Amino acid sequence: MSPDVPRRSDATRAAILRAARARFAADGYQRATIRAIAADAAIDPSMVMRYYGSKAGLFAAAVDVDLRLPDVGGIPPERLGAELVRHFLRRWEDSAAEDDALLTLLRSAATDEDAAQRLRGVFREQVQPVALRLAGGDPDKAGRRAGLVATQLLGLALCRHILRLPPVAALSAETIVEEIGPTVQRYLTGAR
Repeated sequence: MSPDVPRRSDATRAAILRAARARFAADGYQRATIRAIAADAAIDPSMVMRYYGSKAGLFAAAVDVDLRLPDVGGIPPERLGAELVRHFLRRWEDSAAEDDALLTLLRSAATDEDAAQRLRGVFREQVQPVALRLAGGDPDKAGRRAGLVATQLLGLALCRHILRLPPVAALSAETIVEEIGPTVQRYLTGAR
């Protein structure tokens, strides 16, 4: 088999993950079933179990989130807030929102404590180190800053992509960057 041709198992795994993200997003973790996810992926439920072992294992794989944050060292300090907002907007809007693990996790976290814990972990492990670097190594200050950044970015995702709040959903990406960027900047740098 040519290395350029994906293996059938890779395609099956990808189909399962797409179906799982959509199902978890629509039904939440508790109501989503392996049988429904398998039907959505047009495969036998035993294949889901073969690849992921359990519903919990499948959920963990479906919401494995890498924020792919930019290197803040390469961004002028006065542009950090705007660039972070722009990064998240591109991440959500340049890919299929229904296939986005972060949005799936956000939807599920509202009703499931395990999902909420996983979402807290994403921000603790990926956003807090950025804030720590900007807070001069002070972990308390970094935790507070990362948490406040999360309020803006997750609130934006909730209002724009999940609730589709008309005033927010209708804004251009650049308007959102202009409006929210300064707030995120203040949270990141502690400037008043």
